[in-house]
Amino acid sequence: MEPIIHFATDNERRWAAELLAKSEPWIKLGVKPEQLLKTCFDPEFLVFIAHIEDKLSGVLIMDPRGIAGSPYIKSIAVADEFRRKGIGAQMVSFAEFYFQDKSRHMFLCVSSFNKQAKAFYSGLGYTEAGEFKDYIIEGESEILMYKRIA
Repeated sequence: MEPIIHFATDNERRWAAELLAKSEPWIKLGVKPEQLLKTCFDPEFLVFIAHIEDKLSGVLIMDPRGIAGSPYIKSIAVADEFRRKGIGAQMVSFAEFYFQDKSRHMFLCVSSFNKQAKAFYSGLGYTEAGEFKDYIIEGESEILMYKRIA
């Protein structure tokens, strides 16, 4: 199942905020739906939506200037009915391809408690570049991950 990925419309941005609000790590991190909606409409970020057969299936939010001028995957989420079908990996691949002529590097953060996400990104070639202990919640870390894309 190959998703079609394009820039989000305003309605898709609202859908994306709702999807993120009911997804980890945002629930455990205590990020409020209002903040996620604000993020989805922030002009600093690029918001992409994945579609499978005209159904909204995932969201990818990018910060194009990210870390030291290299793009940063701010958020990624896949709707429940489309999980475990490769859509998340295809969205990451889309991001890497989108930026490969603009940057040699791509960054993202993953919460230390989100072991499944960390394994997912490691499987896509991302490696740990740093750790921010107690960054958002006490006793947990945000793990900075990196990949050379060009």
